Amino acid sequence: MLVETRQMVPITRLQKELTQTVRDLSDSGNAVFILKNNNMEAVLLSYSEYEYLKEIEEIYEQFEIKNSIESRLKKYNPKNNIPWEKIREEI
Repeated sequence: MLVETRQMVPITRLQKELTQTVRDLSDSGNAVFILKNNNMEAVLLSYSEYEYLKEIEEIYEQFEIKNSIESRLKKYNPKNNIPWEKIREEI
């Protein structure tokens, strides 16, 4: 992933300029990449972008569940079902 250097902020500078950084983020919508010891440590992004990513995550999870169900249904054989009455007798 390529990140523009103007979007990178050392954590010490962020501590001093947090209010202005949040204002800039709100105005531009561009994420801020936080550096700690010259390594990417965190990302600050707008709340709307966060909500969007959470929605995508939920949709992806639903697709995973759908694929899992379809996979299980391919292996499903109704002849292997055990009648409820038989289960009750064994209890």
